[in-house]
Amino acid sequence: MSELLGRLATDLGEREDYDAASQCCRCGYCEQACPTYVASGCESRSARGRNQLVRLLIEGRLSDPSSAADALHTCLLCGACTAACYARVPTLDIVLEGRRMLQDKPHWLARLLTRLMADHRGLFVEILRAANLSKRLGLSALARPILRLAGLPGLALADEHVSEAPLVFLFEKLRRRASVPRPDWLYFAPCGPNFLYPRVGEATVKVLEALRGEGNFLDNGCCGLLAYNYGDVADARLLARRNIERFEAAGGRGPVVGDCSSCVAFLKSYPQLFLGDPVWKPRAERFAACVADVPEILAAQELPAARGLPAVTYHDSCRACHGQGLKAPAHDAMRRLGGGSFRELPESDVCCGGAGAFAFRNPGLSDEILRRKAGRIASTGARLVATSGTSCLIQLAQGLKKYYPECEVVHLSELAARAIAQGAKDGTQAGA
Repeated sequence: MSELLGRLATDLGEREDYDAASQCCRCGYCEQACPTYVASGCESRSARGRNQLVRLLIEGRLSDPSSAADALHTCLLCGACTAACYARVPTLDIVLEGRRMLQDKPHWLARLLTRLMADHRGLFVEILRAANLSKRLGLSALARPILRLAGLPGLALADEHVSEAPLVFLFEKLRRRASVPRPDWLYFAPCGPNFLYPRVGEATVKVLEALRGEGNFLDNGCCGLLAYNYGDVADARLLARRNIERFEAAGGRGPVVGDCSSCVAFLKSYPQLFLGDPVWKPRAERFAACVADVPEILAAQELPAARGLPAVTYHDSCRACHGQGLKAPAHDAMRRLGGGSFRELPESDVCCGGAGAFAFRNPGLSDEILRRKAGRIASTGARLVATSGTSCLIQLAQGLKKYYPECEVVHLSELAARAIAQGAKDGTQAGA
């Protein structure tokens, strides 16, 4: 069995796994908030169904524990159920504990990637650069049938969905920046902007410089979310410790700003990794208290509207909206940036079906959720949709191309950078 956390941070305080799952009273308020239940109508694919299955696993009352696999592995981990729940049952973490109970060991691919990122970062970077070069040359498409035959259909699908393949990564660009002795902010580069969307990280840094003054790149490693969700809790703790130490070495002052909402939400949850640890828990709490996502940074500033925009709308990243409670700040910022071009998106806080590796492990269910999201975007007449998560960028880019090609997706930082650059040309001062 994979290592369990054993104890979870809940709104009622620290609880053992069983007690956390037992907070669910099976009222059903979560069901219409759960995208997989809405799509399937299957009770076991609802939050209350999953919580009860984890209880039965802990009690040893499932004659075939593997029968819980479909329910637990089809969870999007979006957190919409917890947001709708009066008891704030932490279903996301309960589901992950259930997955760990089912597995004899972490998934080998997730563990390999984690080990490379943790202990052989240079090798990981060069492997990824070679993979991106092969994609640019069209060679990776030829490898997809081989990946499927090798039992790695998710990798083949990921290659199909991910369209961008940079050869120069974000950290390589940001290391050229001069450091300042007393930074007003620290930039944490999540793996998505770092290795897939350097343009997003560059936009975020430009926005921070315009709005918050001088700052430094933290030159961090992976946040540990991949290991936490698909790999090993011990690896997640290792990566968390390294990021906390880097933060402390950089002065231990915030804000520490990231631009992938899933990663930022995980950074804010670091204290849960160290429950019961008298040394690391307070250090994790100090770090987490300094972490900020792009939507909350933008919401606290005066922002000009971007000129020349087509109709634009906003899709809430699940981990910004449900995981961090940033729906109102994100929409406030978006209304100011979009000006008269902004259109409210129906069901903006419903998952698009990306959810990390979910789209590659559950392609049929993911596509059903994605079609619904694309339809809602089309209903606004938008030609541009902004968001704040890497998985959302990947999923929406693929889905819009397929179902609503008149529209494209950008990161919220890119839209803000555009508006600020236009304001600078006009002599408009951005900032508080």
